[in-house]
Amino acid sequence: MSAGPKYEYRWADGVQIKKPIEVSAPKYVEYLMDWIEAQLDDESIFPQKLGSPFPPNFKEVVKTIFKRLFRVYAHIYHSHFQKIVSLKEEAHLNTCFKHFILFTCEFGLIDKKELAPLQELIETIIPY
Repeated sequence: MSAGPKYEYRWADGVQIKKPIEVSAPKYVEYLMDWIEAQLDDESIFPQKLGSPFPPNFKEVVKTIFKRLFRVYAHIYHSHFQKIVSLKEEAHLNTCFKHFILFTCEFGLIDKKELAPLQELIETIIPY
């Protein structure tokens, strides 16, 4: 999966796929959604009992989730934006992305270097 000529994203979950592998965008998204679901369902990461503590690495897990979700946005904007425009759906994508990026910036969930593929767009949302 890519986000323009400079950015290629490979998949690794650290468990079943330890060494990053090259996959198509649909396969990357499939792996990602399955992986996120497993993280959300894991009570040692996202406890469901009231008063149960979150693990010490909770923020790192959430940061990884958001970093990988950002990669999907980067791919969509670089590879499919014209199709989205032709469907007159860009306002929806832009609104979702704006909420996503404002949330991630508010809580410091994605390192600035990871945002590089969409930096110009992000600067229209959040001028630095």
